Amino acid sequence: MRAALVFSFVFVLACGSGESAPSGSSAPPAAHRTTIAVIPKGTTHVFWRSVHAGALAAAHDLDVDIVWQGPQREDDRAGQVRVVEDMITRHVDAIVLAPLDATALNPVANEARGEHIPIVVFDSGMTWDGLVSFVATDNAAGGALAAERVATLLGDHGRVMVMRYQEGSDSTAQRERGFLDAMHAHHPNIEIVSDNQYGGATTETAYATAESLLVRFTDVDAAFTPNESTTFGMLRALRDASRAGASAEHRVRLVGFDANDAMVDALRAGDIDGLVLQNPARMGELAVRTAVASLRGEHVEARIDTGATMVTAENMDQPDVHALLVPNLSILDAL
Repeated sequence: MRAALVFSFVFVLACGSGESAPSGSSAPPAAHRTTIAVIPKGTTHVFWRSVHAGALAAAHDLDVDIVWQGPQREDDRAGQVRVVEDMITRHVDAIVLAPLDATALNPVANEARGEHIPIVVFDSGMTWDGLVSFVATDNAAGGALAAERVATLLGDHGRVMVMRYQEGSDSTAQRERGFLDAMHAHHPNIEIVSDNQYGGATTETAYATAESLLVRFTDVDAAFTPNESTTFGMLRALRDASRAGASAEHRVRLVGFDANDAMVDALRAGDIDGLVLQNPARMGELAVRTAVASLRGEHVEARIDTGATMVTAENMDQPDVHALLVPNLSILDAL
């Protein structure tokens, strides 16, 4: 069954709507197949590969095709706009979009609406009134979950820095706000020493920012980072500064968002003290299911929460948690 799905997906990418029957042929025209464009913020992080796997699983189950395409870098707003424009030109039936910016995609979203192409937004919000549904983690709640973990690790007293992701990203901004709001409201003895520095879209830029922060704030006790690239960049900087793990003379506790293989290993080793994990495969699946339901005239919820889990060294081997840490991406293997 998976082979059939992969064939369908590759066929859409390679052939578009297919070839016309030869002149004079009595063959009937090919039946229209529903095609959903799934446009992530990027394509390199494990998070987006998990979204892709979930989207493919939904497409297989619903007997529809998906076209998966997004910018390589998660700061390429113009590139993502071009992808959406291309999908409008291709007359896809619906678009499932994780916008890189809360407002930059509004004009092209209006173009899609003008062509009667519904848009389901997932992962990160946008200030646009035409979306069919928003499928995502409650990011503010996830940030608050991270704040509680940091407060517990520090015994409710200490100095903390927040390394933000990048300006314009709604999902990470909500996580940062949730973290800071929870700290200010419930943990007055924890001082936020820095919350205005951005790691940027790649691990390398995040690493450089983290290095600068650690030089500037030598007595910081913990750090919060709101996505995979910032968490991994901070982890590398802490290790290089000999400030990660229980053996460090001045240990910095690290709580972040999302995961990759190296971060999972660091969690087990004690160099990371907590990861707020979303369920990206479920997010991709539900976003595609919601788009198809809308096309079929079925009722869809305006907001669908896909959940968040605090993962620690103590619970990481529980089966349901392990499945989030090590997602099954086998459906992608043949692509």
